[in-house]
Amino acid sequence: MASETVNGKVIQLGPDDNVIRKTELLISAVLRGGVLLSVAVILGGISWFYVLRLTGALPHPTFPDTLRAVVGGLLHGNPLAVVVLGLLILLATPVLRVAVSIVAFAIEEDRTYIFITTLVLAILLFSIFGVGAWLGHPGPAVVEDDTLSFFGFVMLSSLFAGFVGALAGLGGGVFIVPILTLVFHVSFTAAIGASIVSVIATSSGAAAAYVKDRMTNLRVGMFLEVATTVGAICGALLSTILNPTILFIVFGVVLLISAAPLIMRLGEELPEGVKNHKWAEPLHLPGTYPDRRTQQDVSYHVAHIRWGFSMMYVAGLISGLLGIGSGTFKVLAMDTAMRLPMKVSTTTSNFMIGVTAAASAGIFFQRGDIDPVIAAPVALGVLLGATLGAKMLTRMSNVWLKKVFVPVIVLVALNMLARGFGWL
Repeated sequence: MASETVNGKVIQLGPDDNVIRKTELLISAVLRGGVLLSVAVILGGISWFYVLRLTGALPHPTFPDTLRAVVGGLLHGNPLAVVVLGLLILLATPVLRVAVSIVAFAIEEDRTYIFITTLVLAILLFSIFGVGAWLGHPGPAVVEDDTLSFFGFVMLSSLFAGFVGALAGLGGGVFIVPILTLVFHVSFTAAIGASIVSVIATSSGAAAAYVKDRMTNLRVGMFLEVATTVGAICGALLSTILNPTILFIVFGVVLLISAAPLIMRLGEELPEGVKNHKWAEPLHLPGTYPDRRTQQDVSYHVAHIRWGFSMMYVAGLISGLLGIGSGTFKVLAMDTAMRLPMKVSTTTSNFMIGVTAAASAGIFFQRGDIDPVIAAPVALGVLLGATLGAKMLTRMSNVWLKKVFVPVIVLVALNMLARGFGWL
């Protein structure tokens, strides 16, 4: 019988456990590989860009916002085309993770999740190559701010966003958008584009560690991604015709109300008296996770699946409309409605938000909303912050994690209300 050391504890793996563990390690490797490759390409391109800018060899920078333009830019030696390529690798990482998950579930001979994951992949590809191409526009876009000081300050701010996002299951977009618009005076559309990048960066950076440490419930994540990806496409489509002001207000009020039951159970380390929903066992949703703090494997049930699935569609809708990961709503759905432990809720939310964002990322990219000189420092800072946050989460109790999450959710709700009423 095979064994493995996880979080300092030796565990015995049976035949089925061994196959599942290989699945987790494969998905983690894909996420980690995509992150490392994108960082290398982004760093290479941005270094080349600033060398040319400082020497005056690139007076009026523009960036490509279509795949054809990226290829053309690479052939003509445009450093921003290299940066965009790195960002596209990052944006593609969640999509590749879904594709690899199909193979992983095939190895496990799990036909149910082969079908579910294939459906998620089909939705993603339709969004990127169908809806994205339809809503996109041709022509290079102009860089807003390319000073080196701007790059450094944005990267430091993004590090904070990624750190908090990894702990609370958020994408960091709720911090990125106000920071970019209020502090750095970036246009709202460019801030939204950078926010989408931050969501995927947080998800890929943190989820790689969480999956490897067996903290994430892969099946809960894949099942709920069906709802979030459909919602994200609907939200991105609605964003072209709706004024989001009212939605900001509604979302802020809903978050404040939703935080109430979480506050009432603030001292609850693990959910008690939870019974599995009738679909939980057939969908293989209940699970266990190794708790580093207690050095024990914690088992849990999954309740109210229909409520959780419905809330995930709303979370996806909000993500597509506002350019955020809507991780707060995802965590609330899993913790409050489905009654998962807080650690599982936050880690699974991090696992999901990248796919949700990827469903609308192609649309934002092809609309020219992802400025590489803004998105690059956001991606690099968020990835570093998310990695640090992921390391800290495994050592925290569920109670302390809730104490981190509650102030964040209140801050997010107040931020949404302020934007809705025009105070920001």
